[in-house]
Amino acid sequence: MTRRAAGGGRRHASVWLLAVVLTATPVAAEVIRIDITSRAPFGEDVDSKIGPYERIRGVVVYALDPSDEANAQIVDLELAATDGQGRVQFYGDIEIIAPLDRAQAQSTVLYVVNNRGRRTWGAESFFLSRGYVTVSSGWIAQVPVSDDRLRLEAPVALEPGDGIPVVGVVRAELSTDVATDRLPVSNQQAFEPLRGNLDEATLTQRLREADAPEPIAREQWRLGVRYDRQDAGSGLVELEMTLSGGFQLGMIYELIYEARGSVVQGTGFAAMRDLVSFLKHDTSERNPLRDGEGIPLAARVVGQGLSQSGRALRMFVYQGFNSDEQGRQVFDGVMPTIAGAGQGFFNHRFASPTRAATQHGGHLYPADLFPFTYGDETDPFTGRTDSLLTRARASGTVPKVMHLDTSSEYWHRAGSLVVTDPLGERDTVLPPGVRVYVFGGAQHSPATGPSDRGQQPTNPNDYRPLQEALFAAMDEWVTDGTEPPPSVHPRVSDGTLLPWVADAVGWTALPGVTYPTVIQQPEFLNYGEAFDRYRRIDQHPPVRTGKRYGVRVPALDPDNNERGVLRLPRVGVPVATYTGWNLRNPRIGAPTELLDLSGSRIPFPATVEERTRTQDPRPAVTERYDGFADYKARYLTAGAQLVADRYLLLEHLPGLEAIADDQRSLFGDQ
Repeated sequence: MTRRAAGGGRRHASVWLLAVVLTATPVAAEVIRIDITSRAPFGEDVDSKIGPYERIRGVVVYALDPSDEANAQIVDLELAATDGQGRVQFYGDIEIIAPLDRAQAQSTVLYVVNNRGRRTWGAESFFLSRGYVTVSSGWIAQVPVSDDRLRLEAPVALEPGDGIPVVGVVRAELSTDVATDRLPVSNQQAFEPLRGNLDEATLTQRLREADAPEPIAREQWRLGVRYDRQDAGSGLVELEMTLSGGFQLGMIYELIYEARGSVVQGTGFAAMRDLVSFLKHDTSERNPLRDGEGIPLAARVVGQGLSQSGRALRMFVYQGFNSDEQGRQVFDGVMPTIAGAGQGFFNHRFASPTRAATQHGGHLYPADLFPFTYGDETDPFTGRTDSLLTRARASGTVPKVMHLDTSSEYWHRAGSLVVTDPLGERDTVLPPGVRVYVFGGAQHSPATGPSDRGQQPTNPNDYRPLQEALFAAMDEWVTDGTEPPPSVHPRVSDGTLLPWVADAVGWTALPGVTYPTVIQQPEFLNYGEAFDRYRRIDQHPPVRTGKRYGVRVPALDPDNNERGVLRLPRVGVPVATYTGWNLRNPRIGAPTELLDLSGSRIPFPATVEERTRTQDPRPAVTERYDGFADYKARYLTAGAQLVADRYLLLEHLPGLEAIADDQRSLFGDQ
């Protein structure tokens, strides 16, 4: 494609304006200032001795020196506009949830890496009743401009010499489960296409990830661009595709087009780094988290990220951002949660951080790349030895790590690669400061209601009590060195981590249930010569090598429930089979493929008569337990053991008991 950038000036005028306005502010630190825009009461319904909370919203203004070695990992930072002092300035949103009486605040602060602009943790009664402060801030430029989302107004990469926004080829996948002839090109904002080159854009379709793509004639589809709120948005746009005849359900569509205005998305990592460091060390009035004597409240900070933001946290540490510009440690502990083995498309030219790879789609994004482990392993396809903690070890800034996954990540996000070598042949060695916990019989996010998108009912197993108990253990670990409970995850060495095919893993066939014939297994891809050094993709789509990393899943017991994992009582004392996978309902297309990030709950037969009639090999509920009282006693005993082992807290037991009470009708009790 011909590289042109006609009409680029108008769209990026706000970037230039930002640079001009901010130069009037003296640059004294990486965080220039925090402008508070609102304060509001928060958590008034939480009954505790801490007192009222407030939610603070505002904007953080940052400045980065492109020549500082601490910023060398930020792709294209040297191409961004600078102020009169040679620094790149930009800004992002911030949210703080803190006790009004700062004397009641804990000295361990929770920093939540938000997921696509939304804070996903830290406002529950567990935190508010204990005095924890939660901070979250904008780190993604693709987040739409909105009052209820946290976003980053990132700088734009400019061509050297002429100052025109960088131009390049980008790729996007689209899919739908509902009938429509219109789809957004991105799940958030997109890069603006070069209008003069749209005739050269291509669109293909394939039903399954491994199928050969089929071209769609150019005259059958068109792109529409909406320009909104041009004073913000880092030059990104809303981009929509219309397809004549409509999109087929479950089909994977791949769009490749030439775009302009690559944002310097890696500044999102620097923003997290510099904000956390500022809150920990700045004693001036600019710091909104200080005690009555002006001492920063954040003696320690634990970083937590859920799903996409958990992957970001892994990449943040891997790329060396846990050391600030003065070489100080940023996060004392990190908790990547339901992240699987991946990193993400977070710090690249034309980065698209909202994209992920799952079994059915997204495989060709640079989301699942070596290294996968916290200890050293060697990539079998390149011979390179590395780990997620290599740079942190070199700088003396290694955080305590708790990696939390569900068994769903083993199916959808290659989660086993966190605990094995890259081929999945043996267990990896976890460093002493790393714990890995796998929540068995759970899906990516607990189902909150019925859904007909899968072939089986989705999985409601709520693992959040385990998260809270492990956060309490993490606080003790970073505060006084108290060791957290031992890792719990399946292992190759003890036979609890097995090949994923039905016969190997121990699956017992069930009536009306189809076991998967597919899994997310990352492929070693060739993105072009510039990728490894510059994180720039020159090959769209990337060249497929057919070389894949090895993945496994937890072994199964005779009920098809998982072994070698943390079992909540509903899995340890079951009335159903709980899986980390579910197949797509034929109604939404591609029925042989996994339903993204979903699991299943497959009830046991309630009675012997039902078991006989359905030919279900699993014992009936009434054969397992001597009535509801017996079931509940065993259930509560399992919960009490988890408390004794520090995987749950006493306060979680009433909620677990309520789940047991919901099963009373299975025993004929009213």
